[in-house]
Amino acid sequence: MTSHAPRRRVAHGTMVGIIVLDTGFRRLPGDVAHAGTWPFPVQFRVVSGVRPADVIEGDPRHSLDAFRIAIDDLVALGCTAITTSCGFLAAVQDELARHSSVPFLSSALLQIPMVERILPAGKKPGLIVSDSQALSERHFRGVGAMSGLPTTALPPDGILLRNMREQATEVDAAAQEAEVIATVAELLARHDDVGALVFECANLPPYSAAVSRRFGLPIYDIVTLVRWMQLSLAPPDYPL
Repeated sequence: MTSHAPRRRVAHGTMVGIIVLDTGFRRLPGDVAHAGTWPFPVQFRVVSGVRPADVIEGDPRHSLDAFRIAIDDLVALGCTAITTSCGFLAAVQDELARHSSVPFLSSALLQIPMVERILPAGKKPGLIVSDSQALSERHFRGVGAMSGLPTTALPPDGILLRNMREQATEVDAAAQEAEVIATVAELLARHDDVGALVFECANLPPYSAAVSRRFGLPIYDIVTLVRWMQLSLAPPDYPL
């Protein structure tokens, strides 16, 4: 039996690093940047000065150095995998994964190729995103997926995105949940071949359970992706 060589680190144990954009809005349990979301240790690292608009509406390649520094800080601390708080960082998955010495998960969109292959014949994943106009071929290429999937965006003037833009410190969770459910209903009304949902936005997992109960579809979000990675890093022991 061989064992891996230990690396120097500040903290020990299996923990996931989470790179968070520079925001101040209220995050609910289930959100990628809410500590209560995770049943295992996590470490947050804010990328100061890089805001959602810089990644979604702008070009995240302009902020690559800031993200590389954040990755290095989390690895030095002892993180064994790293993820982010914005699904649109899929556009730079390759660049940041090449830089990182631990597994790097930019976006829930990384799950698209797997979901496409496991669904029954005639079914495809449907995407719920924060901005469908900003979603491009570059994001799909970054996660190894083909574009053209059924996609619906959150309403640009809706309560959830408005709360994010305005950095709301208090939010109406029930109203936000209703808006997400209505967005999914709109997608399914236009595409009866959707067999699963992929939530690009890392702020949507608080509503995944409600969406699943309402529509009976599998939900893939940033939490399902990170928990899958964590299980690979720390497999459970089974009595033999």
